[in-house]
Amino acid sequence: MCGIVGAIAQRNVVPILMEGLQRLEYRGYDSAGLAVRLNDGGLERIRAVGKVARLRELLAERPIEGALGIAHTRWATHGMPAERNAHPHMSGEKVAIVHNGIIENHVELREELKAHGYHFTSDTDTEVIAHLLASILETETDLLRAVQQAVKRLVGAYALAVASPQDPERMVVARAGSPLVIGLGLGENFIASDVFALLPVTQRFVFLDEGDVAEVSRTGLCVYDAEGRPVERPERVSQLSASTADKGPYRHYMLKEIFEQPAVIAETLEGRIHKGRLLEESFGFEAKDLFDRTLGVHIIACGTSYHAGMVAKYWLEEVGVPCAVEVASEYRYRKVVVPPGTLFLSISQSGETADTLAALRGSRQMGYIGSMTICNVPESSLTRESDVALMTRAGPEIGVASTKAFTTQLTALRLLTLALARRRGLTREREEVLVNELHALPRQVEVVLELNDAISAMADAFADRKDALFLGRGCFYPIALEGALKMKEISYIHAEAYPAGELKHGPLALVDAEMPVVCALPKDPLLDKVLSNLQEVRARGGELFLFSDKEVRIELDRFQNLTLSDIHPSTAPITYSVPLQLLAYHVAVLKGTDVDQPRNLAKSVTVE
Repeated sequence: MCGIVGAIAQRNVVPILMEGLQRLEYRGYDSAGLAVRLNDGGLERIRAVGKVARLRELLAERPIEGALGIAHTRWATHGMPAERNAHPHMSGEKVAIVHNGIIENHVELREELKAHGYHFTSDTDTEVIAHLLASILETETDLLRAVQQAVKRLVGAYALAVASPQDPERMVVARAGSPLVIGLGLGENFIASDVFALLPVTQRFVFLDEGDVAEVSRTGLCVYDAEGRPVERPERVSQLSASTADKGPYRHYMLKEIFEQPAVIAETLEGRIHKGRLLEESFGFEAKDLFDRTLGVHIIACGTSYHAGMVAKYWLEEVGVPCAVEVASEYRYRKVVVPPGTLFLSISQSGETADTLAALRGSRQMGYIGSMTICNVPESSLTRESDVALMTRAGPEIGVASTKAFTTQLTALRLLTLALARRRGLTREREEVLVNELHALPRQVEVVLELNDAISAMADAFADRKDALFLGRGCFYPIALEGALKMKEISYIHAEAYPAGELKHGPLALVDAEMPVVCALPKDPLLDKVLSNLQEVRARGGELFLFSDKEVRIELDRFQNLTLSDIHPSTAPITYSVPLQLLAYHVAVLKGTDVDQPRNLAKSVTVE
């Protein structure tokens, strides 16, 4: 949710911290701050409400330098966006701390610490940790041991980084339920909540496991597990590059990422299909046995990833695989019946989504035959903790509203569908047809992107609207849900999606001349049904905005329509999602909203 970055070096670390914060701003941008141990031994903190740019302005007015520092960009959970609630939090001059996550027992700890004379200046749960550490440091002189004692008192999720003016040679970090990574340099080391923050300074990383506490110095790293025992965590080399953060010629990251979809879909397919065949070995050596035993699938996800799972349910059940799709935040708190032979499948862009990760961990005692994740981040917790991981290869996605992550998730889900369909009688000839349709998908998306200017013109009709209705049937209902989500996320238009056949069961009451209705019209067996539903809209004066297959005949009045060419039926949901992304984007631009960083949202939801 929030973003952490820290560094210890023989040079001024403030530029490193600021670059890291800028790269992490997609995780939260209500406030930002840093604390740096000055060369004269003091600890100076600067905090700002708003985005990282405001913190940069303050630093220009009041420059500071130091060889050790921690920094944070915040997405508000406890306490409104305000300087007093911004991180880092301090307890006097003893300790400074940055924190991602939520401390569930903060109220009782706060009362205990107040009784011992500690004064609170913020509304956050994080300040509790700072004062708790300070109270332990009254009798414990070692910062590492103090952190180890403190985390035993915490209930909830956290990634912590701690600095003390009395300890110039190290930072101490800890994680439980929120990601934290150590970046390794030469004579300097770094910490962050995401490898992306550190790519300008290193590509060598160590990922902390659940419950780990570590001390990070200029020359080394010592990691201790939840029991306090020294442990070794493997070093990994990231394949990501720092240049992926550039917007290039595009006005916004979101538009860049929409236009990257042909390339990243092709990358997702690379090495996984060949000459009309699915290369099942590309799933990993553990996958074949898992798929052989799979009789059904439970898909667990949140947000956009949940919509991808809803599409997959249609695909999987079409080939005879029973499938249930669950919102992770609901799934983890109810009694779940797991039929024999069920595969647990999580979907996540970041691989750190708190509810999805908790669901995976809880699933291990529930009788699933195994776990698989479809994820975009190779080094993430979901990837490391699942039995099988199928990477989407979308690359870093900076825009908060997910686009290329969604279409690559759907592409990966098509591959999974083919693998399971093989075990249910998929013929060689039919597989070749479906694989060739996947092979053609990147080019189809390129053709859809050529409609960008026409979609921009269509968006004009939404500039003064406050509501919108999205319709779909079959596997295009979740595509409508995703289109409505994109519209509400970045344009702040109240957008809802419904199965088109449900119109007469209530939503039709909303339709009038001021209600734009958006619908995809692929040429499929439900086309006539959808056209009939659209007649109901026109009879009530609703204005229609349609995206249709070139072979579809539309006999309606007062509608705008853009046609899509050469769309294959098995991949049509992927293709039709792209114009809905563009429509939301252009409406948001017209409304003047912050497209890449919409209000109240963060990219990676790592708290419950």
